[in-house]
Amino acid sequence: MNLWDVFTASFCVFGAFFFIAGTVGLLRFPDVYCRLHALTKADNLGLGLIVIGLMPQTTDMYQMFKLLVIWMLVLFASATSCHLIARHEFRKRPVEYEGEHTDAD
Repeated sequence: MNLWDVFTASFCVFGAFFFIAGTVGLLRFPDVYCRLHALTKADNLGLGLIVIGLMPQTTDMYQMFKLLVIWMLVLFASATSCHLIARHEFRKRPVEYEGEHTDAD
């Protein structure tokens, strides 16, 4: 077992920790906004740590580039889906008073 294997194992374990923390946040937090925050932040960081941990195990630059592209696509998709879910939740809440402005205004 060389140094790169230890590096890979440690970063993958840290990444898995953040995935588990995001899942706990999904199950424990009270409202949609807190749950979305926990999932997007923890999962994006967890995936980033796993990608960084897997980079030394690649054989060429093309595989390393594919890992980075996958991470960037997941970051973009996560931010977009989080925004859409939060926007939907915001729009379906009841109007509290007459002078309230929404995104549609």
